[in-house]
Amino acid sequence: MSTVIRNAVRGDTRFLAWVIQEAARSHLDKGFLDLAVPDDAKRLAFLDAIAHAKARSMFSAQNFLVAEIDGRQAGALSAYEPAIAMPQMGPAMAEAVQTVGWSEEEIGGMQSRLGVAMTCYPESPEDRWVIEWVATVPEFRGRGIVQQLLLAILEKGREQGFQKAQVAYLLGNEPARRSYERVGFETVSERRDPDFEAALQTPGVACMHMDL
Repeated sequence: MSTVIRNAVRGDTRFLAWVIQEAARSHLDKGFLDLAVPDDAKRLAFLDAIAHAKARSMFSAQNFLVAEIDGRQAGALSAYEPAIAMPQMGPAMAEAVQTVGWSEEEIGGMQSRLGVAMTCYPESPEDRWVIEWVATVPEFRGRGIVQQLLLAILEKGREQGFQKAQVAYLLGNEPARRSYERVGFETVSERRDPDFEAALQTPGVACMHMDL
């Protein structure tokens, strides 16, 4: 079975919602998005909406590559330009919550619960090609899909003129660390926080860089 790597399209957003959720969970049973939106159906609906939003945030479908095996979605990842994605987070969030019809109370609850999860995530300098949301469907794991996706997304960064890429992983996720190291990433820093560990059952986040 051959793997096809392609750009994501708007019809992929339900799958991308799952990818974002699974990537946030990392090696844990629950991730920061589970903490932010405890209801499974509401969480996936929100992630679908923000991936589908016109505002090109870090969640946008336009940032993703999808791996297919025999026409089936097998995995995906994204990469974004911080100078574009970060200013669009507010508009994308506003569009998504309007799409799913959340109340002010629901929006406020999500924002307050996200606070502790953000304490350990690295900054994203504007000169970095930032890779995010890496996940593979369980039945397709162990087939080198992540490596193929990483090599393809790194090439996109080179084509766009970036000279350095960045990726982060939750401490304790050794398979992710090894996958990133195989394509040339090196760990450059760690952020740890006791409140983060209490909330997510992992001590913090490591940041990796590589030259393109």
